This record gives sequence, structure tokens and C-alpha cells, in this order.
Amino acid sequence: MSAWIGLGANLGDRLATLRTALSAMGALPGTRVQGVSSLYGSAPVDAGGPDYLNAVAQVQTTLAPHALLAQLQAIEQAAGRERPYRNAPRTLDLDILLYGDEVIDTPTLTVPHPRLHERAFALCPLAELAPDRVPAHQLAAVAPQRIDRVQGADWAIQATRQLS
Repeated sequence: MSAWIGLGANLGDRLATLRTALSAMGALPGTRVQGVSSLYGSAPVDAGGPDYLNAVAQVQTTLAPHALLAQLQAIEQAAGRERPYRNAPRTLDLDILLYGDEVIDTPTLTVPHPRLHERAFALCPLAELAPDRVPAHQLAAVAPQRIDRVQGADWAIQATRQLS
């Protein structure tokens, strides 16, 4: 199954953390990274703290959605993720944005991500990887949000080389 994972970090060595997370995602059982967006900088949404670095990765996985979520949360924990309060600054944030065409609504997982359509930092990199998955009206709605393309997809070469 194809899944699209949002990656974000706004504490510590953000780029190194995202590269490590991408490598760890590719090492998950039955999972292969198929593509990675450019790297984007964005201001925190509904929160304070430093700017985020964001990207989206497309993975092919045999993991069921909740198993994938558990693995992604383990990667966050390994990166020092703490959850002191909602929207707190974070060393790493990994979100399942889409899981194939599935619609999931459980207490622990909602897919498509419930705020995906409100966030340029997720929609812009997702549109880069999967333009057919992001309607033009959603991109237009988030156009006023500040988001800057910081680096092309080559930021991930170091991490994905380790997977080959």
C-alpha cells in the first residue's frame, strides 16, 4: 500500500533529524521509501517556537495503518519527541497524511489527516509528490500561509542512499 508521511521538525538539528527519520522509515518491516519531496520552511501553525523544516515521503508498505502509526511514533520517540502540550515544539513529527485511498476514523488514527487541507506545510510537499492527490482549491486556500522551498529533494539523498 502506498502511504504519504508528513515529516516536520523545529527543534535541534532539524535537517539531520529528518534525514535520520527518513532512513528509519525505509528500514521499517515491509516498507520502502518511494519518493521524497523538497524541503520546506514554515512558521508554526497554532503554536510558537522556531520555524519548521517539513517534507513529505511516499512509502510503499505492507504494514497496516495502525502498525505503521506505532512504528512512526517509535521513530519520533527515538528522536527525543516529547508531548508536553498540544502543538508543542518538537524534535520530530511524523504524520500519516494518506494511506492509499482508505478513510480511517478511530480514536488513535484519522486518515486522511484531519487538518491536511488546512496546512500549506503538508499540502505543498504532498502536491509535489502526488499532484493528483491535492485539489487546486485546497492549495489556493492555504496560499496565504508562509512556506518557503528551502532545498530540492536532494536533501534526502544521504538518507535514501543508506537504504539501497
